[in-house]
Amino acid sequence: MASYLQIADDEKGHDLDLFCVPRHYENDLDKVIIPHGLIMDRTERLARDIIQDMGGHHIVALCVLKGGYKFFADLLDYIKALNQNSDKSVPLTVDFIRVKSYCNDKSTNSVKVIGGDELSSLSGKNVLIVEDIVETGRTMQTLLSLLSESNPKMVKVVSLLVKRTPRSSGYRPDYIGFEVPDAFLVGYALDYNEYFRDLSHICILNDQAKEKYKV
Repeated sequence: MASYLQIADDEKGHDLDLFCVPRHYENDLDKVIIPHGLIMDRTERLARDIIQDMGGHHIVALCVLKGGYKFFADLLDYIKALNQNSDKSVPLTVDFIRVKSYCNDKSTNSVKVIGGDELSSLSGKNVLIVEDIVETGRTMQTLLSLLSESNPKMVKVVSLLVKRTPRSSGYRPDYIGFEVPDAFLVGYALDYNEYFRDLSHICILNDQAKEKYKV
């Protein structure tokens, strides 16, 4: 079972005025639930765990766009630092895929994979899928099913967040940063209709903002 830092359902979070939050978002957020510094510390530990488990293998790190790009970049920076400063190092290459399953704040039953025809290049490779958040788990299960058709040598999944939700399929990634309440989270590249990616901290979106940015 993957270890993780649990954010409780009754977590009070932190007042916005304690942090640097873009002024154009100040009225859209309830609270900061995971400050940027805590994200970075947890990401550093995940990098160490991945190196320990997958060290000695050539890894293809597969970023799930768009929400995973910040976590992906920071995770790879920590892996690169470990490669430069420890006896064990991992040859690393990168690839990107986009998976879409949301409309406004609702997860749909339709999972659209963009770039799936390129998965064949991962045949025989050790693949690390880097995701921002796992909610129901169905999107990741669909991606893993598609990926298995290309016969990779090994597949591991790291997700910064896993949401506690009754809608969960029961799927759990191999590496988890934080387990979070069933709230709509934005920031650190997690978006709501493409907004809030430019927010450093992970915050809870308020109901007024859902209407304001609805498409």
